[in-house]
Amino acid sequence: MSDILPPLAFFDFVNAPAWAKPFWHIGWGGIAALAALALLFAMLQLAFPKIAAIARTTGKEAVLQPLFYILLGAGISLLTLSLFLPYFTFGEDVKVVEENGLTLVMLLSIVLGLWTASISLAEEIEGRTALTVLCKPISRRDFVLGKFLGILGPVAILFIVLGVFFLASVSYKVFYDARETSQPEPNSQQCLEEVVRIAPGLVLAFLETTIMVSISVAISTRVGMLPNLVICFSIYVLGHLVPMLAKSAMGQMPIVTFIADLLAAILPVLDHFNIYGPIATGETVPLAYLGLASLYCLAYSSLAMLAALLMFEDRDLA
Repeated sequence: MSDILPPLAFFDFVNAPAWAKPFWHIGWGGIAALAALALLFAMLQLAFPKIAAIARTTGKEAVLQPLFYILLGAGISLLTLSLFLPYFTFGEDVKVVEENGLTLVMLLSIVLGLWTASISLAEEIEGRTALTVLCKPISRRDFVLGKFLGILGPVAILFIVLGVFFLASVSYKVFYDARETSQPEPNSQQCLEEVVRIAPGLVLAFLETTIMVSISVAISTRVGMLPNLVICFSIYVLGHLVPMLAKSAMGQMPIVTFIADLLAAILPVLDHFNIYGPIATGETVPLAYLGLASLYCLAYSSLAMLAALLMFEDRDLA
């Protein structure tokens, strides 16, 4: 029995390495996020059973598609690889891993959302599968909203799993980087503080992902997969560049300023969420900022869903 105890000691959080002790908090955070997701779906099922039925079917299809597991495996592999790559930053490797990890988790989740929206909505409309569903006592509003929530569910699951793995990798990277640079070994509290400080970045990344998924659903009501992917990619790039273009256009030609301001008003200002650099360099995110970013995400996603309903209302499905 005694020779079995040493391997099991790793799971004893009292005697575990300093970098492993925050895993307890990270694991419970992931479980709480999944429980909140299940609770929201249960509430949706009680309030809007038709929307919940479409969302459940869409979510199952998304989770069963190979892309979900390809992105999950790619995310875990790349996050693991990033821990051991030399960045030659003279002791700042942790910041690089944090910034790149936040961006990676967000981009993989956006890819899943855009692909699923194209497969689940655009192809069902073009293949007339949607017409079969709408022959039942289900309105077009229920169909579109159910599809959106059904797509967002697997995206959230992927985000939570990769987010938990990312936070665990940050805790280990703090220890690993200190050892590689011959610095004093950090204690578990220091590892946990780094994890807690970077966690709001995941919230902002998920809000940005939600906006892109809502836009993709709206576009999928009218066009197929390839145009949807191209348009969403363009919106993503412009959403990060337009605020900078609007500022640089000040004092220039009036028509340039007008176009820049118009694009800034129509397109989502994704720079509100893209503050991964400051977060990685030690800046803390106030709760008020997270609240305002959440309200912006809710408002823009609602407008995107309203546009989706308007475009789908007169769409010929026959």
